[in-house]
Amino acid sequence: MNRILRRNEALVALLIIILSLGIGLINPTFFTVANLFDLLRSIIVTGIFAMGVLIVIVSGGIDLSFTAIAVFALYCTVRLMKAYAPDAPIWPAFVLAGLIGLGLGLINGFFIARFKFPTLIVTLGTLSLFEGFLLFAIGNQIIRDVPPSLTGFARSSLVSLPSARGTTVLHPAILITTAVVLLVFFLLNYTTLGRGIYALGGAPEAAERAGFNVAHIQYFIYGFVGVLSGIAGMTFGSLARQANPQDIVGTELSVIAAVVLGGAQLTGGKGTVMGTILGVILVAIANNNLILIGMPTVWQRVVIGVIILIGTGLPAIQARRASKRLSSATSA
Repeated sequence: MNRILRRNEALVALLIIILSLGIGLINPTFFTVANLFDLLRSIIVTGIFAMGVLIVIVSGGIDLSFTAIAVFALYCTVRLMKAYAPDAPIWPAFVLAGLIGLGLGLINGFFIARFKFPTLIVTLGTLSLFEGFLLFAIGNQIIRDVPPSLTGFARSSLVSLPSARGTTVLHPAILITTAVVLLVFFLLNYTTLGRGIYALGGAPEAAERAGFNVAHIQYFIYGFVGVLSGIAGMTFGSLARQANPQDIVGTELSVIAAVVLGGAQLTGGKGTVMGTILGVILVAIANNNLILIGMPTVWQRVVIGVIILIGTGLPAIQARRASKRLSSATSA
């Protein structure tokens, strides 16, 4: 199975190369440093979301509420900062957003771990619950006069280079995404908890017999996804320099598609951080750079759909053929 996963990652990498070459040959702007920095900026928030979604899918679940958690945490954090600490630095905002996300994520974990409700039903319900409560109880006005620390963070740069259009900036928020990727990679590959997450996705009953506490793992998964969602929401709001209660929600399917495209199977038990990163990059290229070749937005969605079908369909066919060959060899 590890060989199949590597094949899937190689296929996605090949699709990235083909798509990049195709766009670059038509419009050389694609191969500029400015476009590279734009691409990296476009995967900052999606990459954080994708790491949380990867853990959920590997565990055999599905989460549709992470975008609602993100915007809920962002909006509440900005309002609290404006009311009680308008001159606070940026890092307490990320801590507070992460804590709010943790609380909301544990609500998902409670219903899933305590009552054994299907993850799809629970998170679909909390998606509407969190979004509705935010819009009708907390506030539905766009906050554009954000605290100065958020504006300062939005204007900061990790690398600044001169370019034809002025100054090209690589935003330091990419370091947040990098840290999250490394943390999830370590968690899934080098910890007992990570083995428990894979075991839970493979077969929950077998995981329990192996000594894993399934309920505790589920609480951790959805609490951790909540924290990542809060951080992603705060990152998004800082970069956008506003808190819009209707932002982000609706993009969850693109994130899930990127994770599945990277090799994670919705049946659980399979998925890698590297494959997920490749899936995020491929979707980001298709979303943000097809315009360089003059492709209308509607057709961009068609291309993304075709890429997802190819990227997920071929590995599924390969896995089915490998399973048949193994069955034939065993019976012989």
